[in-house]
Amino acid sequence: MPVPREKFSSQASPELLAAIRDIARKDGRHFQTVLEDALREYIANRSQERPRASVMAHFQASAEKNRRLGELLAK
Repeated sequence: MPVPREKFSSQASPELLAAIRDIARKDGRHFQTVLEDALREYIANRSQERPRASVMAHFQASAEKNRRLGELLAK
């Protein structure tokens, strides 16, 4: 039984759309299925509630910068 679909209208950069179309063509899939996969993955990643990579990079840099201070405070 086919999954019901709902049409929607949006806009994206030409480069992004070309990349999605290229992936669909190379994989022998329909554009809409590749787009649905991308949307599902985006939703799954957002629902993990993990810190952004840039936030973690700042944290790691700060922890390394202050490593010695942390060691002294732990004593």
